[in-house]
Amino acid sequence: MMYRRPEITEKEVDLINRLISENPTWWRTRLSIESCRIWDWRYHDGRPKETSCRDLLRKLDGKGLITLPEKITDTGPKPCNTHQVKRMFHDTTPVQSRLKDLGPLQVVVILNCSPLLNEFKSLLIQYHYPGFDLTVGENVKYMVYNLDGVLLAYLLSGASAWACAQRDHFIGWKADIRKANLYLTTNNTRFLILPWVRVPHLASHILGLISRRISSDWQEKYGHPVYLLETFVEKDRFKGTCYKAANWVYTGETTGRSRYDRYGRLRVPIKDIYLYPLSRDFREVLTQ
Repeated sequence: MMYRRPEITEKEVDLINRLISENPTWWRTRLSIESCRIWDWRYHDGRPKETSCRDLLRKLDGKGLITLPEKITDTGPKPCNTHQVKRMFHDTTPVQSRLKDLGPLQVVVILNCSPLLNEFKSLLIQYHYPGFDLTVGENVKYMVYNLDGVLLAYLLSGASAWACAQRDHFIGWKADIRKANLYLTTNNTRFLILPWVRVPHLASHILGLISRRISSDWQEKYGHPVYLLETFVEKDRFKGTCYKAANWVYTGETTGRSRYDRYGRLRVPIKDIYLYPLSRDFREVLTQ
C-alpha cells in the first residue's frame, strides 16, 4: 500500500495525459480515482485519496504539464461552509393518507451550497438516529415531496463499503477487481420517512423511484453511472421490510466488527445486507 504522495516524474505525467486523452468523458473526480487506483494511493481503510490526488492534478495543470477537464460546478451561491449546520424548525403536521392521494412524488437532488442543503443536514441531526456525518467522496442527496410540496422523506447515497464478503461473492469480485470498480457502486447510507408521515407502502415506492434515476443522476454529477446499490440495515432496530418490498436482494449479515477494529475487540451492531442491481449486465461490468 502507498499511503504517501507518489513521486511525480515524466513517466507519471505522460500517464495522466494519456488517461485524459483516451477518456474524454471522464471528469476530474473519475480521473483522480483512476490515478489513485493506478498508484495504489489510498488511506489505511482502503479509500482512495481522491481529494489529495485532485489537488496534485490541479498543481500539474497550473504548471502546464497537463490539461484537466472543465470543472463541474453546482448551481447556487458560493463560497459556503458545507460543514456548518443550523438547526431548523419543520412543519410536523401529520401526513396520513393513501399513497395514491399524495399525487406524483417530486424528487429533488440537493446540490452543494443549495439553499436546501442545511435543511437536509438539519433533518439528519434531528430525526435520523446516526445523525449527520460529514460526507466524503462521491454522494447524491435527495429530498422527496408530495405534489403540494410537503416534505415526506430524504435519502443519502455515498461511498460503498470497502470490503463486504457477501456482496463481493454476490458480484463475483476478487480484491483487485473490487478496488478498481468500487466507485461504480453506491451505499444507501441514510433513508428516512419523516416521523409524522404515515402512508402505507410509501418507503418501498420511494426506493423504486430512486433506483430508476440514481444512475443517471450519478452520471450527470460525476461523469459515470453506478450499477449496484447496497445498504446495511441494523437488525436490532429494523426489519428491512421496505427493501424487501422494493425487491432488494438479502445476501446475509455483517460480522459485527468495525473496519477500524485492528485487534478484534471493537463490536458494532450486526446488520442485514441488501443489494439492488441497476442493470442486467451489472456483474459483467463490475467484474471486467
